[in-house]
Amino acid sequence: MKVTVLGTGGGARAHIAKLAELSHEVHVGTRDVHATLARTEPDMMGTAPFKDFLADHPGVELHSFGDAAAASDGLVINGIDGHNAVAALSAIADRLDGKTLIDYAVPYIYRHSPEHPWPTPWGIMPKLDPCDSDSLGEQIQRALPRTKVVKSFVTQEQTTVVDPASVGGGDHTMFVAGDDPDAKQQATDLLKSYGWTDILDLGPLVCARGMEMYAHMHSAIGFGLGHQFGGHFGIKVVR
Repeated sequence: MKVTVLGTGGGARAHIAKLAELSHEVHVGTRDVHATLARTEPDMMGTAPFKDFLADHPGVELHSFGDAAAASDGLVINGIDGHNAVAALSAIADRLDGKTLIDYAVPYIYRHSPEHPWPTPWGIMPKLDPCDSDSLGEQIQRALPRTKVVKSFVTQEQTTVVDPASVGGGDHTMFVAGDDPDAKQQATDLLKSYGWTDILDLGPLVCARGMEMYAHMHSAIGFGLGHQFGGHFGIKVVR
């Protein structure tokens, strides 16, 4: 299957590597291919330059966002940062027509505040915008009415999403939400191929609000466990 991942950060790389391991043809999208390949310093999260990752994954192809989306035969994973996702995806709307877009972005607004030394790269927890009365997932769906948006992956670190067995033997829960049943099934099938056995369908895309707001709780749990930011752990819905 030809699968596209939009974004080159640490989370996107987890999916790229796993999809390649599963023998998918992986296409990666970035804003500026030349600039991405020219970087020699780690990003704000400490992630190594993408060209180093690409050298270790020679079968992966790097394109512009639009060309990468066009290369997919039906499934696209959105790893574009939440603050810029709607604009970036709207610019390639025609390349996403009819496709399933799994969105795991969180609508963080990053403001560096060293006077509030939280254990994050920005000094504080980033603000969520939108929050409560709307969600990034819904905004993306409104901007891309001919694309089938599914919110998922957002309640875990992406390294956990692609390797659920690494936490508690895989005995934890992943969530999906979306308005198209077939698209949600496509996301569920991908999660099963990653190794997930407990996948809870939350219902329509409006439930993306809860998943995105959980991002702050996820970080708080990570802090409680002694992690600087994020953390390799899972949550379980006990029925």
